[in-house]
Amino acid sequence: MGYNFYRWENATVPPINNDFKGIASPQKLYDALTEIWCEYTCAPRLREKWSKDNITLGQCSITAFLAQDIFGGKVYGVLRPKGNYHCYNVVGDVVFDLTSEQFGDEKLDYTDNPEQLREVHFAKTEKLERYEYLKAELIKFLEKKHECK
Repeated sequence: MGYNFYRWENATVPPINNDFKGIASPQKLYDALTEIWCEYTCAPRLREKWSKDNITLGQCSITAFLAQDIFGGKVYGVLRPKGNYHCYNVVGDVVFDLTSEQFGDEKLDYTDNPEQLREVHFAKTEKLERYEYLKAELIKFLEKKHECK
């Protein structure tokens, strides 16, 4: 599979646990999430613009925190024009953004951004529910892939 997410070629961090068997790299997580991201996992304010052609739209925070569960590190945010933060991951000196494709050709500045905390993001019930749904669907997806052995 070809990748276009930010710094995909350098995203070579291993998982910090065995909770998500089959997800050995951010690229493998991206592969699985392309089967799971949907209108429901998209931020409500962006749902009417979400499509299969732009599957990463509105998926950033829940995806970045799920990637943090798997690979560790920290989640940072690029301040956007309307005051929201676009979330991405930093593990050691490796920076990657699984949902950067939603911005097309726009270049985001991934330097000197504030850390994003799940306590703040998940204070919004709808966001916590979307994160829990995404995580549960990933587990189901991985179990389905492994039950045919």
